[in-house]
Parts: sequence; C-alpha cells; structure tokens
Amino acid sequence: MLLFDLTARTALLPILAAQAFQIRRRALKLPEADGARTGHAGTGRPLRVLIAGDSSAAGVGVDVQDKALSGQLVRALSGSYSIDWTLQAKSGDRTADTLAALEAMAPAQFDVVVLSVGTNDITHSVPLPLWRARYRRLRALLRTKFGARLIYVSGMPPMEDLPILPHPLRWTVARIARRFDSALQADLATEPDTRYVQLEIEAPEMLAEDGFHPGAPIYTAWADRIAGMISAEPTPLH
Repeated sequence: MLLFDLTARTALLPILAAQAFQIRRRALKLPEADGARTGHAGTGRPLRVLIAGDSSAAGVGVDVQDKALSGQLVRALSGSYSIDWTLQAKSGDRTADTLAALEAMAPAQFDVVVLSVGTNDITHSVPLPLWRARYRRLRALLRTKFGARLIYVSGMPPMEDLPILPHPLRWTVARIARRFDSALQADLATEPDTRYVQLEIEAPEMLAEDGFHPGAPIYTAWADRIAGMISAEPTPLH
C-alpha cells in the first residue's frame, strides 16, 4: 500500500503542486481568536490546564477565545473544577515550533495538557519518522518540565472532509493524515499517561469560512469530548 501511495503521488506531483500553490494563493487567511491566553474560572477541585499547539489550538476560525477550544474547555470544566489555564499556541506552528515555544516557557506545573499539532507537519511534508520523534520529545518535555499528569492528544483532522482541498490533493493529503494518525495512536498506546482524542467533522457547515479550520460547533464538540474524558478519569487529577 505504501509503494502504491508513493507511485501515485509521484505520478500526480505536477497536479498536486499546482493545486497546493493555488490554495495557498487564494485561501482566506483567518486570524487567531482574540482574547486572554491565561485565566482562572470555576469552583471545585483545583485543576491546572495547558492548551498548546497550532492554529486550531489558537482558535483560528472563531473571533474570540470564548468560542475556541480554550474557552469552550474552560466552560465545560468550570462547573466541577477551579481551573487555572494557559494557552500557548500559534497559527502555522509545526510540532517542532510548539516544542521550541514550550522549551522557552518558564517551568510551571500543569495537571492536564491538551495538544493540537501535526496538521502543519503534514502540509509542509515533514517526514513521518521525524514528526514522531519530535512529538515524543514534546510529550517528554511536558512530563519533565511541566509535571503533566495526563496529556490529551488530538488526532489528525479528517482531511477528506475539508472542502477547500480539491481532488486529487484531498485524496493524497487525507491518506498521509491517516498514516500520521495511525502512527500517533501506536505511540500513545505505549504511554499510559496519554489519551487520544478523535477529531470529527460531522458536516462541512461546521467548519470556519475558510473551509479548513474548525468553526464554533467543532470547537464546542471537541472541548466537550475532552472535558468528558477528564471528568471520567478514575482518580482525581490534583
């Protein structure tokens, strides 16, 4: 199957390159969501949360952080927890960029870390083995520098559902994303303190206006899924 993929991609390379160029030239450039990147909310058991990663972690696709992953996660948890939260995310960041940003942060303690990285590695053709190695380093850093007790790792988005991508580029990128996602799940299966979070797009209308980033309904569903997993943990996180 891998040989077939490589052969097909080689044959399609001129078309794929042309389609990728047109998308980058014409795609709507959306800003990161506006709003606070740190805060405190809720009552109950204390919970320290870090959200880190790329444009989806940064809330691209909605106008304010309250509608983005960070704001929706705080909303979903604030009824049961007293949350101190931090958002460290930047649009366009690859896994190596997120790793560098966290290495530059001052040491801190977080009970829970939520990660969203990998999409930009795929779109910038980072080799899978290199990406896996960088992601392992990132998760290790979260444990040693930030004391993370649980790491919630968002899977690769279902790129076959992104209307901005024409075929055959959509077909090609979706196959790569599935390979990255399978490798990620295999790695996480060996790390008991990690949790895989599957991403879903139930309908194209749930996406942002650029046809690529999450819209508010996806951020809400994503946050609710993570909050439900946190609440269902068998032992307290603090």
